[in-house]
Amino acid sequence: MPRIFAPLLSAVTYARWLHLLIGWIFAGVVLMIYPGVEGWSLGEVLVRALPLDLALLALFALMPAMRRAEGVQARLLLVPDREQDIAVEPSRGWADRRRTAGWLIGRFVLGGVVGAASVLGPATAYDLAVRSEPDVFGVRVPGGGVPHWGLLLSPLLLFGLGWLVVWAGRIQLAMAVRLLGPSPAERLAAAELRAERLLERNLLARELHDSIGHALTVTVLQAGAAREVGDPVFSAKALEVIEETGRQAMDDLERTLALLRDPGDPGDPVGAGGAGGQGGPGGEDIRERPGIDRLPALFETARAAGSPVEARVDVPPAGLPGVLSREGYRIVQEGVTNALKYAPGEPISVRVAVHDGRLELRCANALPPHRGAPHRSTPHHAAPRRGGKGLRGIRERAVLLGGEASAGAESGEWVLAVRVPLRLGA
Repeated sequence: MPRIFAPLLSAVTYARWLHLLIGWIFAGVVLMIYPGVEGWSLGEVLVRALPLDLALLALFALMPAMRRAEGVQARLLLVPDREQDIAVEPSRGWADRRRTAGWLIGRFVLGGVVGAASVLGPATAYDLAVRSEPDVFGVRVPGGGVPHWGLLLSPLLLFGLGWLVVWAGRIQLAMAVRLLGPSPAERLAAAELRAERLLERNLLARELHDSIGHALTVTVLQAGAAREVGDPVFSAKALEVIEETGRQAMDDLERTLALLRDPGDPGDPVGAGGAGGQGGPGGEDIRERPGIDRLPALFETARAAGSPVEARVDVPPAGLPGVLSREGYRIVQEGVTNALKYAPGEPISVRVAVHDGRLELRCANALPPHRGAPHRSTPHHAAPRRGGKGLRGIRERAVLLGGEASAGAESGEWVLAVRVPLRLGA
C-alpha cells in the first residue's frame, strides 16, 4: 500500500504536474487569441487551432535560446536523477533545433491531455458525489447519482487522475532526457573536458610525488646518517643539505600551488606560465619547472646524501624542446630518488644523451647487499623495490611523449631506461 500512495504524496510529482500544466497553458493562450472560435465544438477547435499551435512551436524552436530555457525549466521542475542528463546549452545546429521542436510539440500534447484531465476530473468527481445525474466528462448519466455508488466512484476517479499525473510526469522526464539531452558533440566536449581535468590532476600528483618525495627521501637519509655518525662536522653538513633540500621543496610546492591557482594557458597547463605567471626571486616565474640544466644540482644533493653519482649529460645547448627538458629532469629525479631510497650509499650512474633523433635517459645503481651483510654507509636496509607510483608516473610520461620506459634488475644493477623522440608524437 505505501508503494501505491507514495508517488501521489511526493513533491516531485507535483513539480512535474506544474511543468505539464505550463504546456497546457500555452494551448489556452493560443485559443484565446485565435479568431472566431465562438460557437465551435471542442473537436472543431482542436482541428483548427492545432496546426497554428504546432507552427508557433516550430518557430519558437528555431531560436537557439529556447533550448536553454526549456532545459533549465526541465531541470528545475522535472527533477531528473542526474542534472547533466538534460542540457542547458543553446541550440548549436539544425539537429538541436529539430529535437527542441519535437520536445515542444510533445510537451504541448502531453500537457494538453493532463491539463484537460486536471480540470474535468475533479469536476466529474464532484458531480458523481453530489448530483443525481452526474456529468461524466461531458456526458449525462441518468440515475447514476445513487449516493453510495457516486461516493465510491468519486475517490477512484481522483486516484486515477493522480496516477495519470505520475505517469505523465515520468513520460515527460523521459522525453526531456531524450530530446533535451546533450548532443553527441556536447557529450564529446564534456568527455574531453573530463579527460583534460584528469590529466591535469595526474600531472599535479606526479609533480608532488617527484619533488616532495625526493626532498623527503634526502631529508630522512641525511637526518639518519647524522644521528648514526655523531660527528659535528658531518652533522653540520647534513643540516646544510637538509636546509637546501627543504628550500627546493618549498619552491616546488609553491610552483604546484601556483598551477592550481592559475593554470595559465589552457593549451599548456604545465608550461612556463605566461602573462598570468607570478614572479619569483630574480624576476623568474615561480611556475617555471626545472629542466635538464638543473641536473647538476640534483646530483650534488645525491652525493651529499652519501651516494656517489657518476653522470654524463650529452645534450646540445638549446637542443631539447622545453617539455622534453622538463619531463627529462623529472624522470632522472625519480630514478635518483629511487636509488637513494632503496639502495642508499650505492653508486649511481646517469646517462643523458641524444641519439638518432631520440632522447635517451638511463639511471642505474648497484643493488644493495643482501640482508645481514654490512652496508657501507647506513645500518638500515631499504625494502625491496616495487613498481609503485613513481615508476608508473615515469611510464605515463614516456607514453605521453611518444616514447617508452623500462625498469628492472640487469647484471646486478637496477636500471631505469627511457627513450622518447625529439619530435613529440613521432
